[in-house]
Amino acid sequence: MDSLFILIPVALVFCGLAIWAYLWAIDNGQYDDLDKEAFRILFDDDKPATKHKHDE
Repeated sequence: MDSLFILIPVALVFCGLAIWAYLWAIDNGQYDDLDKEAFRILFDDDKPATKHKHDE
């Protein structure tokens, strides 16, 4: 029973930190464009490799 006097405030602090981190992420635009990251892997934006004379 004595451990509840420690565990309950610790749990409340962790919940408060989680809510603060979530609100911080929203304010910094982490959730603005969720589709961009999902489709980014599908598109190849790298420049094509240049051919060397010995490759021909």
